[in-house]
Amino acid sequence: MTKRQVDVFELSAGYVSRLRKAIAKEDKEFILRTLKGVKAADVSEVLEELDGEECRYILQLLDVEVGAQVIRDIDEDERGDFLELFSPEELSPFIDELDSDDAVDILQQLGVRAREQVISLLKEDEQAAYVMDLLRYGEDCAGGLMAKELIKVNLNWTVVRSIEEIRRQAEDVDKVYTLYVVDDYDKLLGRVSLKRIILASDQTLISEIYEKDILSVETFMDQEEVASIMQKYDLEVIPVVNVRGMLAGRITVDDIIDVITEKAEEDRQIMAGISEDVQEDDSVWVLSRARLPWLMIGMIGGVIAANFMGLFDGDISQIPALATFVPLITATGGNVGLQSSSLVLQSLANPSVIEDSLWKRLFKTLTVAILNGSVLAGFVFLFNWLSAGGDPQGMKIAVTVSTALFSVVMLASTMGTVTPIVMDRLKINPALASGPFITIVNDLLGLGVYFGVAHLVFY
Repeated sequence: MTKRQVDVFELSAGYVSRLRKAIAKEDKEFILRTLKGVKAADVSEVLEELDGEECRYILQLLDVEVGAQVIRDIDEDERGDFLELFSPEELSPFIDELDSDDAVDILQQLGVRAREQVISLLKEDEQAAYVMDLLRYGEDCAGGLMAKELIKVNLNWTVVRSIEEIRRQAEDVDKVYTLYVVDDYDKLLGRVSLKRIILASDQTLISEIYEKDILSVETFMDQEEVASIMQKYDLEVIPVVNVRGMLAGRITVDDIIDVITEKAEEDRQIMAGISEDVQEDDSVWVLSRARLPWLMIGMIGGVIAANFMGLFDGDISQIPALATFVPLITATGGNVGLQSSSLVLQSLANPSVIEDSLWKRLFKTLTVAILNGSVLAGFVFLFNWLSAGGDPQGMKIAVTVSTALFSVVMLASTMGTVTPIVMDRLKINPALASGPFITIVNDLLGLGVYFGVAHLVFY
């Protein structure tokens, strides 16, 4: 174990080895001394390197509050197996210490029976009520993201009473971003900052100083839509209301970062031709199942392309040099299509980009395609012209390849730009327009354009 800076922990194989020996000897002093002051996220990385019983031993040595944070920070894909090491009686103290949203994330990885047992063993009645409420929501909606812990004040309270309530409620809230203003029925009306409360006189009513027009989201709003709103308006926290407008919870930027990361990973895997969320340490069967569908689609596309080329066997047999440039045409079309679709996906992921600007991007993309296509076509024409040495057929090949290459660059740019936009309008994941899909389509279109131009030039 080494430290580059005071607060930065670096895991090393040597430390893991020494830690394992200490666990075998039940050397509690060494374990607690070396882990003292280490952040929970770093301790969770240590546990991910150990066996189940070794993890169990260390967690039981830690303070309950620290142990709860460690469990929270363990990689979600690893945490399911880790939780099986503990009985409901052992898990419940840790769940009591967590924020409600983190507690629910962990409880959802347990079996139904174990989950119910853990909830029944919670000492904090408020925590039990919170998690039971949150478990009603799906993982992909605002209700599944939100935490119940927040600070709210009544519209009719004075500042002095509000301060008393803030002190009481703040015990359960790690970070106080803002105070929410509600009426007697818990309906969200607005918010008020700590600064305004501090500056106001004791008998000032909250109704006189609160901000009315604030953004909120409903409990069943899709998490990606919530993320877009928070990104667009640069929010650190956003309140969640139910269908009646009653304050239900809050979503913080920490939760949204996870959503954005998961979405980016999902899109990256789709673009790479992986059909489901997988990790490097998943089983061979899971990895194969995730990759095989797009590989099959790619294979089918290749077979279609091969048969498509078969339609031009006569042209190729008479002019064999045409076959030489097929890889150039298909590879260029695929690369251009991927570049264009990637840029559009980036725009679609940015909530500040309005619809008009997407079509402006199409115009810009086509302008870039004209420039790049001209450069590539000119280079290929020059190469073939020099290679031809004045041979008429060689000159025709130069014209064919350069013209087809320019056309393919234009066509691939258009496809790569328009397809994600159309799919987004149809509520289909636009990431599907990248990767193997766009490559296959551009291969087929590129071959058609290439041999079509060749037929016009030679015949």
